[in-house]
Amino acid sequence: MNLFWTMAVGGIFGLGVFLLVRTFYHPKPGVGALVARLDQGRKSMRTSVLTEMEEATNRAQGVANSIFALAADRLEAFAAERGWTLGKTGKDLAIMSKSVGGFLATSVFTGLAMFLFGPLVWGITQMLGVDLPGALPFAVALVFGALGAAIPYLSLKQEAEKRRKEFRKVVGIFLDLVAMNLSGGRGLPEALLAAASVSENWALVRIRQALANARLLGISPWEGLGELGEAIHIEELTDLAGALGLAANDGAKIRSSLAARADTMRTKELSEVEGKEGERSQSMLVAQLLLSGGFLLFLAYPAIGGLMNL
Repeated sequence: MNLFWTMAVGGIFGLGVFLLVRTFYHPKPGVGALVARLDQGRKSMRTSVLTEMEEATNRAQGVANSIFALAADRLEAFAAERGWTLGKTGKDLAIMSKSVGGFLATSVFTGLAMFLFGPLVWGITQMLGVDLPGALPFAVALVFGALGAAIPYLSLKQEAEKRRKEFRKVVGIFLDLVAMNLSGGRGLPEALLAAASVSENWALVRIRQALANARLLGISPWEGLGELGEAIHIEELTDLAGALGLAANDGAKIRSSLAARADTMRTKELSEVEGKEGERSQSMLVAQLLLSGGFLLFLAYPAIGGLMNL
């Protein structure tokens, strides 16, 4: 048994050394990789788009997170230098207005805290007189550390999906507002900006910021919306940008297209809500059947017990 634990610990240690070397040692990159890293570094310097309420919440946290902020900045630069985009996780961070460095720092600190939990439990068991194998605390600490590093990812994924659902609802309303502004005689760029300026909702703030960035960069507003849709993984916004680009010179077609898209999104949202309500109804029905079956068994138990004793 001791030989097995020795081999397991040695294998895990060797794997950790290999991953550490692969992380810090990288061959000479090509031109494409260098350009991607420079572009990623430029993107990492962009400030997050926050609403006034989110900014007030961040200021209220004070200077207690200075160490965390320093680690986040170092990890942000480390990831940008190596061109890490994090794939779908990067898009989840974008819609949550969180930085890559903050996410990596959260994973590191959470994993480290959970890693130290294993030796703490082992020390408590030793004080209580419980004899455990020497390699067990290290294995438990590795499991807890991996679990702690995965917790921020799972939490981010759930929160990002909720925000995407809310963003899709706002996009449907935004389409109706744009169609109304076009009917009033405004041009497409003015209609997009006016529709995004009716509220301080965080989704409309993101759309308004994308339109403002597009004007500063000298690109069309729908290209800015397309970039936003790609960054936060909202297919409806990307499709809208493509449709606006194809029919930018025909106001009547744009109005009808936007109205049709808004109706389609509302129908899809209604069907999803009805589907969820149907699932909840089925769950309630199963719970009622189980409760009724248990109650009937409770009533029949004395009679069944009496018959078995005869």
